[in-house]
Amino acid sequence: MITAETFKTHVSSLQIGKQLPDAIYLHSDCFEHLPNELTQFINAVANALKISSDQWNLVKLAKNDFRLSLLHYPDFFTESYPALSQSVTVNLTKVEHRTTNYQNSENPPILHRKETMLPPEHHAIEQFKLLTAEGEAAGLYENTRMIGFKQSWERIIQQKGYELVDGHLFRSSAVITEQPASDIDRHKTAIVRYELSTPMKQLAKHGYLNGDYTIFDYGCGRGDDLRELEAHGLSVLGWDPTFLPEAEKVNSDLVNMGFVINVIEDPVERSEAIIQAWHLTNKLLVISAMLGNESLTSQFTPYKDGVITSRNTFQKYFNQSELKGYIERTLDENAIAVAPGVFYIFKDKLEEQRYLAERQKRFHKWDHLSAPAPTSEENARLLVAKHQALFDTFWERCLDLGRVPKIDEFDEIDELKTVCNSPKKAFKLIESIYDINDFKLAEKYRKEDLLVYLALAQFDKNKTYVSTPEEQKRDINVFFDSYKVARFEATELLYSIANSDLIKTLCNNTHKILPACVLNNGHSLLFHKQFLVLLPPLLRVYVGAAAQLYGELDNIQLIKIHITSGKVSLMKYEGFDDTPLPKLVERIKIKMAEQDVDFFDYVDTYRQPPLLFKSSYLDESALDYKKQVTFDNRLRKILGTNGTEVFISQGELQQKFNNENLEIRGYRFYKINT
Repeated sequence: MITAETFKTHVSSLQIGKQLPDAIYLHSDCFEHLPNELTQFINAVANALKISSDQWNLVKLAKNDFRLSLLHYPDFFTESYPALSQSVTVNLTKVEHRTTNYQNSENPPILHRKETMLPPEHHAIEQFKLLTAEGEAAGLYENTRMIGFKQSWERIIQQKGYELVDGHLFRSSAVITEQPASDIDRHKTAIVRYELSTPMKQLAKHGYLNGDYTIFDYGCGRGDDLRELEAHGLSVLGWDPTFLPEAEKVNSDLVNMGFVINVIEDPVERSEAIIQAWHLTNKLLVISAMLGNESLTSQFTPYKDGVITSRNTFQKYFNQSELKGYIERTLDENAIAVAPGVFYIFKDKLEEQRYLAERQKRFHKWDHLSAPAPTSEENARLLVAKHQALFDTFWERCLDLGRVPKIDEFDEIDELKTVCNSPKKAFKLIESIYDINDFKLAEKYRKEDLLVYLALAQFDKNKTYVSTPEEQKRDINVFFDSYKVARFEATELLYSIANSDLIKTLCNNTHKILPACVLNNGHSLLFHKQFLVLLPPLLRVYVGAAAQLYGELDNIQLIKIHITSGKVSLMKYEGFDDTPLPKLVERIKIKMAEQDVDFFDYVDTYRQPPLLFKSSYLDESALDYKKQVTFDNRLRKILGTNGTEVFISQGELQQKFNNENLEIRGYRFYKINT
C-alpha cells in the first residue's frame, strides 16, 4: 500500500491536471497518465469506501497532506459550469472520511476551466477552452475568490451584462447593472453599545486582546468596539458598508465578523461576505450571529430565508448546529463553538491546537511554600534558602506543567543555570525539600487534561501530530512516550462515552466524591459547573463533547449528564449566587448523537421553574452556604418532602407560600400579618 511519503512524491511529480497551490484536480480520464501505483491507490480508496465508479469522476489530490477527495460532477461534459453533487474527503493519516451531499443545495460549488482537468488529447478540450475564453473576455474571472459557488457565479454573469443560453454567454438585451437598493433598513441593525460586544469579550477572555495581534472589525457598525479597543492602545481597524464604507479592508491577525451575516438578506452576498472576511484573516476569524427558534421567528413577517422585524430590518436566525454547518460548508474549515452564536475559525492551525488544549487545562491554586527547615541535607537547603524566590518560581512552573520544564519554558533559566546548571538538576535538588505529592498530583492532572484534550480533538476531527504545537508534543512524549500511544488511549476514552453502563458506574462513583451534586439514580447526575474539573476523564469528555457543540460555559450554573440517552443539559439561572430560589431562565439540551442543540427559554414568570434546595449543589466555600442550608431545611418542611428533585412552577410555589401566609425576605421566611 502507498505511504504518505510516496503519495506526496507522486503528486508533486504530476504535470497534468488543474494545478492549485495546495492541490491538483484531475478527471478520471487522466488516470492512464498517472503512475500506476497512484491510480491503483485512488481506486482502492474508492472501493474501500464502497463508492462505485458512477458516484465520482474527479479526484482532488492534496500536495502537502496525505489526503484526497472523490468528487462527483454528474454533468461534467453536458453543463458548461457543472455543479458538485457529492464530495467524499478522505484523511489518510487519520484513516477517516467525510461525505458532503450537495444534491438539494441551492448554492453548490461549481467548476470552471474544465479543460485543465482533462488529458491533453481529450476530445472535449477545445470545446472547454472556448468556454473559458468566453468567460475571460466577459471579465468573469477578475475576482476568482467569488466564483466558486453557483449563485455567486450567476450574480457575476448578471452584473457583467450577460446571460447563459444553452451553456454559452450572450449579451443581455438591456445590460443589468447593480441591483436597486433594498427597501430593508440595514442601517437600523447597527445598535449603539456602551461595552464590548459578545465576540470581543470572548477574544478578551482568551487573551487575544493583549496587544500582540492586529484586529480588523468586518462590519463594525457605529464603531463602538473600535473606540473601546483604541482607548486601550490596540491596533484595530474596521469597515462597514453603511457607517464606514470608504475604509480600506486590510489583512489582520484577528478578523471579527460580529452579527453581520444575520442581517444580510441576500444569501449570495452573505456567503461572499464570509469568504471576504476569511481572506483578510491571518490567524483567527470570529463569526457570530443571532440565534432563534420557530417561536421567535413566527412573530415576524417571513422574507427569503429569514424575517422582517418590526423595525423593518432583516434577520436570519440560526440555531447553533445550523450556524456551525453553514460556516463549515462555506469555508470548508472547522468552526469551534465558543459561545451560543459565536464561533472561532482558525487559519493558524497551531494556534487552534493551543486554544483547544487550553480549554481542557485545569488551574489550581497551590499552597504557598514556606522556606525549608534545616535538616541533614543542609547544603542543599542552604542553597535553596539563598535563592528562595527563584526556586519557588521554578517549583510553581513544574506544578503548572506537571513535568520538569525545558530550557525555553522557564523565564529565569539563565539565573537557574548559574545556580545549579540545568532544570533537571534543579528539580533533583528540590524534590526532597518541596512537597513531592503536590508534583505527583500535578503530573496526574496534566496527563488527564491532555488525554481529555486529545479525545475531544478526535471527536471534533481535529489535526494530527504534525500540526501540534511544540509544547504539546513535549507533553505527549513525557506523559505517553509517543503520539501513537496517546492517540490510542484518547480513542479508547472517546469511544467509551457510548458505554451507558460505564457512564452509569462513573456517575454513581462521582456522586460519592464530588463536594455536592444530585444523582437521580439510573437517569442523571446534576452538579455545579465549578466541579466539572473534579470529574473522571471520561465524564469530562462526555460533557466536553457537548460543550464543543454549544460553546463556553460562562453563563451556565448547573450541568446535567443524562446517563442513558447520550444527552447533556445546561441550566442558566437568574440570581444563583445571591438568592435562595434562583429562577431558571434558559435550558440547553445537547443531543450528541444528532449533533444538535435545543434552546428552551422560560419567559412566563408563573410557569418558570425555581431551583429548589440550592444547597444540594454547593459546598462550604459558597458565601451563602450556611444560610442556604437553613433556608432549604425550612422549605422541605413547607413542601413536605425530604427529596431534592421536586418539580413545581414559580406560580405554584408562590401559591403554597400564600396558603401558609409566608413571604421570603433574603434567606428567611416571615409570617404575613393578616
